[in-house]
Amino acid sequence: MPHLSISPSCSSIWLICILLTIHAHAKDALTVPQVRLSADWDTQQLTISWQGGAATTFDLMILRTELNETVFYETVNVPLNQASGQHQWTWTSVEPLECTSLSIKIRSRDGQTTSEWSNTQILQGNDLPSKEKFQFYPQDRIVPVGTNTTFCCIVEEGKVFGSILLGHTVINTRRLSRRSYAATIVNQGPSSRTGTNVICYDDPKTKLTGAVVFVGYPPLPTDFVCETQDLTSAVCQWNEGRDSHLYGKRQTYYSVNKSPQQKRREISFNRWDGNWTLVAVNHLGQYTLTDFAELGHRVHPVAPANLTSVNRAWNATVAWQWKFDSYSSLALDCQVELTSNGQKTKRTFSGVGLRSVVLSDLHPDEDYSVQVRCGAQENFWKWGNWSKPFSFKTSTTVPDAPDVWVWMNRDNTGQVLWKLLTHRQNHGQITAYEVTFWSPGETLQHTDVFSPDTSVAPINLTKIAAFKSGKVIATVIAKNNAGASQPANIPLRLTDVEPLTASRAVYVDGGFPLFWQSDVNATCGYVVEWHDASCMSDCPVEWIKVAAGNTNVSVESANFQPGVRYTFSLYSCSMEPPELLQRWQGYMQELIPSSLALLPTRQQGSNILLTWGEIPLVNRRGFILGFNVYMSNGSQFTLLANLSDRGARNYTVKGLPEGSYKFTVKAYTVAGEGTGAPASITLEPYTDWLILEILTSLGITALFLVIVTFICYKKRKWVKKAFYPDIPEPKLPGDWSRTQGPLDVKPSSHSVVHIVERPELDSSKEMLVVIPEEDEDEEGQGIGDEPVDTDEPASLRYYNQVVDERPIRPRFPDSSASSASSLDSARTDVTYTGIQTSGSSLVWLDSQGSSEDQQPQAELSVNCGGGGGGYRPQMQPRAPSEDMGLASPEPFLEPQAAIAGGYKPQSSWHFDSPVEAGESAGRAPSLGSPTSVASTEFLLPGGEEHAEEKQQLSSSAATWFTNLLSSTKP
Repeated sequence: MPHLSISPSCSSIWLICILLTIHAHAKDALTVPQVRLSADWDTQQLTISWQGGAATTFDLMILRTELNETVFYETVNVPLNQASGQHQWTWTSVEPLECTSLSIKIRSRDGQTTSEWSNTQILQGNDLPSKEKFQFYPQDRIVPVGTNTTFCCIVEEGKVFGSILLGHTVINTRRLSRRSYAATIVNQGPSSRTGTNVICYDDPKTKLTGAVVFVGYPPLPTDFVCETQDLTSAVCQWNEGRDSHLYGKRQTYYSVNKSPQQKRREISFNRWDGNWTLVAVNHLGQYTLTDFAELGHRVHPVAPANLTSVNRAWNATVAWQWKFDSYSSLALDCQVELTSNGQKTKRTFSGVGLRSVVLSDLHPDEDYSVQVRCGAQENFWKWGNWSKPFSFKTSTTVPDAPDVWVWMNRDNTGQVLWKLLTHRQNHGQITAYEVTFWSPGETLQHTDVFSPDTSVAPINLTKIAAFKSGKVIATVIAKNNAGASQPANIPLRLTDVEPLTASRAVYVDGGFPLFWQSDVNATCGYVVEWHDASCMSDCPVEWIKVAAGNTNVSVESANFQPGVRYTFSLYSCSMEPPELLQRWQGYMQELIPSSLALLPTRQQGSNILLTWGEIPLVNRRGFILGFNVYMSNGSQFTLLANLSDRGARNYTVKGLPEGSYKFTVKAYTVAGEGTGAPASITLEPYTDWLILEILTSLGITALFLVIVTFICYKKRKWVKKAFYPDIPEPKLPGDWSRTQGPLDVKPSSHSVVHIVERPELDSSKEMLVVIPEEDEDEEGQGIGDEPVDTDEPASLRYYNQVVDERPIRPRFPDSSASSASSLDSARTDVTYTGIQTSGSSLVWLDSQGSSEDQQPQAELSVNCGGGGGGYRPQMQPRAPSEDMGLASPEPFLEPQAAIAGGYKPQSSWHFDSPVEAGESAGRAPSLGSPTSVASTEFLLPGGEEHAEEKQQLSSSAATWFTNLLSSTKP
C-alpha cells in the first residue's frame, strides 16, 4: 500500500492556511457594533449605545474630530441589556460637549481577537464654520465648593483668540480646535451672591463673551424641632445651618412631612402629629432631619398681652391677659424683668393660669419698665416670648434725712455741709433745705432756708455768740411736695482741734484702706472725712459714716486725682461734738514733683553752697524721698550727691577750680525725679584766701631765711672754708712791687682811624687795622701832598689816654720787625686801669679779608685790650680835608683787631689777671678796660663779638664774685 509523504515545506504552508481559516471564522463570529449617540449637555455626559452581538468586551475610542486628538481610548466591559438587546455606556467629558466635535468608534473584543471598527459617529460641537458667533460654555453652571470646572471659548469666525479671565486673573488655556480654547478653574471657593464671572476676550480686546458660575454647598439645616403654643396645634422650626451661598432661584427649599416646598424656616400644623420629617433641597443636593415628642413636653407659651399696673410709693401691682383660654388651667412659672435707671432685675412668680404679680421694694417717684414671660411648670420646655415693655412710675413721699457734717476753720469760722439727696433719696422733687442753729435748754433758734442745689451753710459767729450755752447744734431738713424729712443734727466743734501726726495711707484696689482702734465714746459710729491737704480754709470736704463696731473702711471716691495729697481724719460720733481720733495722708497715685525754687548760690572759697526752698505741698505731687544734685555739662548730667534727708535744704560742692558751673537740684518721689531747678555760678579767685596764702608764704620764706642766716652765722668758719677758701697771692713776672700812684692823664698825640670798606668782605664783621701813623702838625695841615680821594671814608680822630709816664718795657723783645719796635716805642703800660696804646692808626676792615692778606703780620699786631677784641677808642669824625692822606696803602693788620668789631662805651667792666694776660697767645697784657679821652666810661667789646669773648665774660663774672669776697677781707 503506498504511503503519502509530505515534505517539510508543504507542512508549513498547510499550517498557515489552517490558522488563517480559523482567524477568518473567528472574525466572522465577532459582530461589528452599530453605534448610536445621545448627549446630555448640562451634565456633559455622552451616552453611547450599540448592538454588538454576544460580546461583552469592547474597545472604545473618542477623538476630537478637527485635530484628530485622542480623548479617550480604553477597553471596557459592557454587558448586554436583555430588555433592549443593546450595550450602553456613559462617558462624562471634562470639557463641555459644545466646545468641539467628537468622533466615536467601537470594536468588539474576545481576548486578542477583535472585530472591525464600527463606523465613526460624530457628535457635532458648536465650533462648526456654520456657527460663526462668539460663544462660551458652560453657562450659569452651579458647582460644589472645591471642584474643578473647565470652560471653553469659541472665537468668532475670522477673529483671533485673546485670553480667558477669572475675575481679573488670566487663566492658562489649551487649544481644542481651530476656534475653540479651554481653561480649567481648580479648587473653587464659594461665590458671591451674584456668582463669579469668567470672561473671554479676542485679540485685541474688541469683543468679549463669558459666563457666570455659582459655587456653593448642599443644604445642611440644624435645630429642627416642633412645639405647641395653644396646647392643640404644632409649629415646626429649624435653622438654615451652613450658608449654601446659593441665592434666588438656586436657594434651598424645605418640606416637612411632604408638605409643599417653601423658602421659610417655619411651618404650622393644625394638629399635633408627634413625628416630623424635614427635607432640604437645592441644586447641589438634599438633607433630611426628623423630630418626635409628646404634646405636654413641648409647651411654649405665647407672650402675655395688655399689661396694666396699680402704682404706690414703695410697690406696684402688674397684671396681663392670655391669648388662649386653655392657659387658665395650665400651671405656669412667670418671670418679670424690672428695669430702672438702666439696671435690670428679674423676679420669678408661680401659679395656675397666672395673670398678675405684686412688685415690692420699689422706690418712690421712680420710673420703671417691666416685661413678662412664662413657661410650663410641669415638663418645662422653654420660656415663652417676652411681652412688650410696659412703663409705670411710683408715687412720691417725704425725702430721707440729709447726711450732715461740719467743717471748722482755725478762726472758729466754718460751714455746715450736707450731701444733696439723690433721686432715690429725695422721693420727689426737693423744694428747699432748712438749716437751724439751736442750743439745748434755750428757746433761741436761727433758721435759714437754702435752694435745692445748695449744700453749704456758713456758720455765723454773731448768731453763735448769741447762745449762752457752749453747745450749739445744727439741724438740716429737706422738703418736697410730700412734706419734710426727718431732721439731721450735728453738734458744732467750737474749739480748735490740734492736728495729729498723720500716718501714711496707701491707695489699693480703687480706695484707701484705713484701720483704727475701737473707741468706747463712738456710740453712733465713726465719721471719716477727707479733703485736699493743701486746702486750709472752707475746704470742699467729703465724708462717709461708719457704723459702730467697725474699725476699718475703704475710702473710695470718683474725685480722687493723681498727684494730689489727701488728708483723712477719723472722728468719733456721739451726742457730743465730733472728736478727732486719727489722721492719715496719702496719694491716689504719686507723680514726679514739680520744679523746686533754687535760691541764689554762694561761693565759699573753692566751695559752692547750693540752697533751695521747701517745695509747696501742691507741687510735691508725692512724698519727697530726697534730692539729687547734678552738675550739668551741656546735655549731660553728672550726679554729685544723693540726699536722702527729706528736710535737706542745702548742699556744698567742695574743691572746685575757678570757672563757670551749672548745677541742677531735683527732688524725687517713688515716681521718679522732677524737672529740677538749675543754677549757674562763676567761681572767682577768693581774695581773702589769696592774701592769706601770700602772707603765709612770706612768713615761711622769712622764717626759712632766719633759720639759714642763723645756721650760717653759727657755722661761718665752715662756710668760709667750704665756699671761699683763702687764695694765695699771685706770683707774676715783672716788677709789681712798686707802689701804685694816681693816674696822670695827659693828652697824647691823636691817631687817625680810617673806615675801609671792602665789598668782598663780610660786612657784618669789622676789625681794626693798624695804619702807620704820620706826624701831624699842630696847624692842622694834611698828612701828605697827595690829594685826598673823595671816595675814601672820613677819617676819625682819637686820643690815647696816657696813664703813666714811667718807662715801659718792651712787650715783645724778640721781635725783629722794624714795625714792632716802632709800635713798642709808643706803647704805654697801665696798672689795673691803665691801657697800652700803639703809635699806629687803625682802620675798619672786614675780618675775612684781613685774615687772608695780613696773616704774615700777626707777630707785629698790638693787643688793644685784655679781652679778645682789643680796645676801641671813641671815634670823633673829622671832616675830610685836602691835607689828609693815607699813611700806607697796605697797613699792618692785627689779629685781635680783626676779630673785634667797633668800640662802645661801657658802664661795667671786669679785672683781668695779669697772669691770664700773660698767657694769652701773644696778646699784650691789659688790666681793666681803657677809657677814651672824650668819655669817662670803660670801653668793652660789643654783644656781636666772637663766642670766645662770651666765654671769657662768664669767666670774668666768676672772677668778679671772687674779688667781691676777697674785698671783704680785713
